[in-house]
Amino acid sequence: MIKLIVGNKGSGKTKTLINQINAAVKTTTGNIVCVEKGLKMTYNIDHAVRLIDIEDYKVEGYKAFYGFLAGIFAGNYDISEIFVDGTLKIGGKNYEEFAAFIEDLNALVEVSKASIIFTVSCDAAELPESVKKYIV
Repeated sequence: MIKLIVGNKGSGKTKTLINQINAAVKTTTGNIVCVEKGLKMTYNIDHAVRLIDIEDYKVEGYKAFYGFLAGIFAGNYDISEIFVDGTLKIGGKNYEEFAAFIEDLNALVEVSKASIIFTVSCDAAELPESVKKYIV
């Protein structure tokens, strides 16, 4: 399952994501991974969550981002949830490429039976229709 937390800068997306991460720690039986650009959430999320600074891996663009997430799943079959903060900072602000990325991830999510939750810093009206069904 893919979910998007969408809103303009300062609308509380990261706080919502942190709350969801910490709630998932209490209920999820699998492993939880959090991907962000820079380690800003280090002290806000439970220590049981694997926190990854994507800057360490020089990931830029949605194709590289897809490969990175696929590699995470391939390396650990026990992952039940991945949380991503700052999606447009990682992949870029091309909304059509973002929509293609989300559609590509659908197959990956079905195989892994995991959830991926993204924060997307923009107005929901700016996003293509194909991704609006994932907005929570």
